[in-house]
Amino acid sequence: MRIGELAERAGTSTRTLRYYESRGLLPARRAGNGYRTYDEDDLRLIQQIRTLQDFGFDLEETRPFVECLRAGYPAGDSCPASLDVYRGKLAELDELIGRLGSIRAQVGEQLAQAQAAQAEAEAARGIGPAPLCELTIHQLREGEDT
Repeated sequence: MRIGELAERAGTSTRTLRYYESRGLLPARRAGNGYRTYDEDDLRLIQQIRTLQDFGFDLEETRPFVECLRAGYPAGDSCPASLDVYRGKLAELDELIGRLGSIRAQVGEQLAQAQAAQAEAEAARGIGPAPLCELTIHQLREGEDT
């Protein structure tokens, strides 16, 4: 198949495919007329790359999976190098989750402090809480139904 058909079937652009080719991830085979030619194995390579990128892998991290497929393995994650990349990505994600959990706790603490300060200020001025807007009233009513 030619580059346009591969791009369409893979759900990407010809520009992206040329970029993958320039990075050595997609083979650069040419027909006698000079047109790029691709086959079903190339489509599998592109699908593997796109799936990994959807999971947050950068392009260079996809290389072991592509090389595994090129070596004839039925799946790109059948090789030790691919498994190492998976392990590294999981460690990276665990670290991110930990940092996000910490940030969430800090933001929650700041909110609680701000709400307490607001309540104190309102009490000191002898005023009640601010009136609820329509959106807040609607949300409260929906919460009562559950």
